[in-house]
Amino acid sequence: MSTLHVLSHSPFGDDRLSSCLRLLGSADAVLLSGDAVYALQPDTVPFSTLQERAIRLFVLIEDAQARAIEIPDWAEAIDYPAFVELSIHHAKVNSWL
Repeated sequence: MSTLHVLSHSPFGDDRLSSCLRLLGSADAVLLSGDAVYALQPDTVPFSTLQERAIRLFVLIEDAQARAIEIPDWAEAIDYPAFVELSIHHAKVNSWL
């Protein structure tokens, strides 16, 4: 059973991202939205961790653009309709509030 993990808080304010990564299953995916896109700032621990983990990583393009964050090649930029589609393809969606 796959889960889509949705993160929206900055990885520099708490440990939601690291907690999420500890619980990821092999079929799971992660979506960065809101301030969670700051995890993609180069030369940071969150960036390095995400890059090394080789997970299925999605990023809401609107949120990255609003924060002037470049989406790396190893992550997939998606819009809101694609987010809905992604949610449908997973058995569960876990929002890390």
